[in-house]
Amino acid sequence: MKLLTEYAFKAIRTSGLTSVGVRGTNSCVVVTQKKVPDKLIDPQSVTQIYKITEKIGCVMTGKLADSKSCVIRARVEANDFSSKYGYAIPVHFLAKKMADIFQVNSQHAYYRPSGCMMILVSVDDEKGPQCFRIDPAGVFYGYKATAAGVKESEAMNFLEKEIKKVPEMDDKNTVETAIMALQSVLGAEFRSTDIEVGVVSGTGRFKKLNDGEIDDYLTSINERD
Repeated sequence: MKLLTEYAFKAIRTSGLTSVGVRGTNSCVVVTQKKVPDKLIDPQSVTQIYKITEKIGCVMTGKLADSKSCVIRARVEANDFSSKYGYAIPVHFLAKKMADIFQVNSQHAYYRPSGCMMILVSVDDEKGPQCFRIDPAGVFYGYKATAAGVKESEAMNFLEKEIKKVPEMDDKNTVETAIMALQSVLGAEFRSTDIEVGVVSGTGRFKKLNDGEIDDYLTSINERD
């Protein structure tokens, strides 16, 4: 099974995508590349960023089919928790639950590890902004900033330096830091159609930014440079 887990990590790297998650003072942001595999595909139907609940969002990196399966399972777990206990599932509990599921899949011969990595973000009522990364082996940690995908190591190095320089980030700075991390490791100037951005702020609601909102952040980054 160890070999299968290694293949799962390899599948994430060979997906050709890189994703970033950043936790700010009052918000969390996830950013990923947007690649449309065929010119005939409607770009609106291609996404790696998903809403799990009103307050929890995630970015998936890796095999698309596995990613969608994990998102559906996360939504089911969140709904079951809400129905049973009468309040929305905390993001740290959902992260642990998904990590347990990932880990079980790596232990049985009749399962296989999921070829994807999940970054969950939310603003918790008690703990504030939260960012968790769950890998195919079932390992999960809370992060100030994290990355997944083909340029994961380079992105983590960039984020480590940025977090040291600006330990307290407002909402705008959090979004710009996440986008800059992706730009830096890919060595590209983005257009709004090249990336996806998901934000959960002090209001507690997770949302995806539209092209106009992404353009505003890209313009601000260019003016900063």
